Amino acid sequence: MGNQLHIVTFDIPFPANYGGVIDVFYRIKALYEQGIEITLHCFEYGNRSRRNELEKYCKQVYYYPRKKYVYQFWMPYIVSSRSDSKLLNNLCLNQAPILFEAVHSCYFLDHPKLENRIKLVRMHNIEHDYYALLAKAENHLFKKAYYLFEAKFLERYEGILHHANYILAISPKDQNNLKNRFKEKVKLLPAFHGNKLFSFKEGKGNYCFYHGKLSVAENHLAALYLINEIFSKTSIPFKIAGDGASNELKRAVAKNKNIELVEGQNPEEINTLIQNAQINVLYTFQPTGIKLKLVNVLYQGRFILVNPPMVCETNLENACIVADNPQMSIAAIEELMQKNFTQSDGDERRKIVGEQFDNNKNAMKICRLIS
Repeated sequence: MGNQLHIVTFDIPFPANYGGVIDVFYRIKALYEQGIEITLHCFEYGNRSRRNELEKYCKQVYYYPRKKYVYQFWMPYIVSSRSDSKLLNNLCLNQAPILFEAVHSCYFLDHPKLENRIKLVRMHNIEHDYYALLAKAENHLFKKAYYLFEAKFLERYEGILHHANYILAISPKDQNNLKNRFKEKVKLLPAFHGNKLFSFKEGKGNYCFYHGKLSVAENHLAALYLINEIFSKTSIPFKIAGDGASNELKRAVAKNKNIELVEGQNPEEINTLIQNAQINVLYTFQPTGIKLKLVNVLYQGRFILVNPPMVCETNLENACIVADNPQMSIAAIEELMQKNFTQSDGDERRKIVGEQFDNNKNAMKICRLIS
């Protein structure tokens, strides 16, 4: 069964247009290129629809509805809502190893019928930390309460990972965190992404760029902070891209002639904005996992300005300019806007990023674990 694998996903992983599913989709593609025969199991909900694209890389694709308002005592909602007896039946059709994508997909991880199977769990974050930070960023009282309860349940539920043979951490920081509890089961598996080659442009751009899904509280707060504390303090052109901008964010943009909000861009158009920018500015207040947009910008962007939580314990600190307050950020922006991005800068980036994010080599790590 070494060339067969079940993958259980928390969402339909195509189109690959947000962090979690980018990692999942390009992992599927890389495993397919290594000759792995994949049976994919997807939970579907929201506005993401079934996609024929997945059948190019998977022998079989099964879909299951994510259940609404299904709560089980002390079980996180993100897990209990992804329970379906048909999934268990389909996992038992053969004895192939199983890769569970995130804690969200682990409802059957400890089921007796799967006791003798090779089971891997891909951790996209330390989920209880992530949900606690979502609660901190959220102003809506009901959502804040939900995130706080979910964080508590997730911390308790994390013990289910003892039933996995291997736990695949996405960053060195998460690896160290998980090793404290799960020891040698924990392996580092960097994020998968859609870049085959570095494609940054030499020379200069004439604007700074921030992007993210603006309906997410974390990105909303980061964008507001950048506007109020940094972008509005200079005359340098800034572009902010992403869907779901709030009226509050739109009002903040409208007050500043040098700031432009760009909405409705597809991934290719976002990549063009990344490549043409002089500086890609990436800020976060949640030092969890690794941000897929950081990986994308490392491959495509010129200069990269970040705050410390964006690169905390990622081994990528030296590939970016790190500024931990608005004054340092403004000074760095004004200096970088005068510089050309050179071949030497690109070569230095390649050395630092190295082979850490090579999709094929990281797919081979999985192949070795399941063979």
